[in-house]
Amino acid sequence: MGEAPDPNTVTVDPREGGQKLLQFLQRRLDLPPSLLHRWIRTGQVRINGGRAKPFGLVAAGDAVRLPPFALGMSRRSKAAGSLSSPAPGQEPRPRAQALPPLPRPLLQDGDLWVFCKPAGLPTHPGTGHEDSLSSRLAARAGDAPFKPTPVHRLDKDTSGILLVAASFSVLRELTTALRERRMKKEYLAWVEGRWPHAGVRLFRHWLRKETGNGREQMHVRQTGAPGNGETEALLLVRPVRVEQRHSLLLVRLLTGRTHQIRAQLSSLGHPIEGDVKYGARGRAAGTPMYLHAMRVILPDGRRFACLPDWPADRLPQALPDEIDEAAARQGH
Repeated sequence: MGEAPDPNTVTVDPREGGQKLLQFLQRRLDLPPSLLHRWIRTGQVRINGGRAKPFGLVAAGDAVRLPPFALGMSRRSKAAGSLSSPAPGQEPRPRAQALPPLPRPLLQDGDLWVFCKPAGLPTHPGTGHEDSLSSRLAARAGDAPFKPTPVHRLDKDTSGILLVAASFSVLRELTTALRERRMKKEYLAWVEGRWPHAGVRLFRHWLRKETGNGREQMHVRQTGAPGNGETEALLLVRPVRVEQRHSLLLVRLLTGRTHQIRAQLSSLGHPIEGDVKYGARGRAAGTPMYLHAMRVILPDGRRFACLPDWPADRLPQALPDEIDEAAARQGH
């Protein structure tokens, strides 16, 4: 008879291959990184029988041996519904209630999932809210070796296209495309006031993150060289519909900064309707913030798009044509 399998050894699934060992263990076990780091450093975690390093890569099929108590600790953590890794020696905080179901995906193409995220649903959990798209994904995944993970994020009150990776290789490919600006993202935004520019315009600002009273906001400067802590923010804007009191704009992000579209348009004197954080007039209860991630274009040419769930009189008659980025850059 052959040897019984070691109950403390887990095999790297093809969806997990390519991760750093520390990432792999965090996703598999849902335990504090400091604890996992200590196990690796002291030789309690081994790959294919040999000692390992925290930032070494794991490959599909690798046998990862864990300390005898690791899987039990992981099961208790997951059963308690922890939304964040507990500190060593602390019990995870139980979830107050079951999460709602996931929104229906627009597309599931292998390990790439595409959602049209509704306004009001955060991408990730945070202070004061447990529900989020990533929490619902994790709950649906159960004990899957790799939990589907959002590739990027949208603000809670921003609706629209959001990509999710169901394997680490897809997550790495798409996050690299984002970082290298090879993924294109276009938004629809209703702004206050009559937009004064015809055609496509390029806007360049310097943004600095400011925090206070538990709030995060971007400070915008329009001229001069970057100052301390400031980052460049670039976007292209083309009007879709211009009226006396408000205007519908198509916006292509060229950089991905926190609250970038909201902060830049507000600095131009045209805050997004419903965005009181960045200077819009107060909105009635139930009125949305009129910002929607309409289209994502991947480096391989695949395109995903959806229109927002806005009142009919606020919708364009059809999906606006894409902004011609090359032509827009040549004109500036």
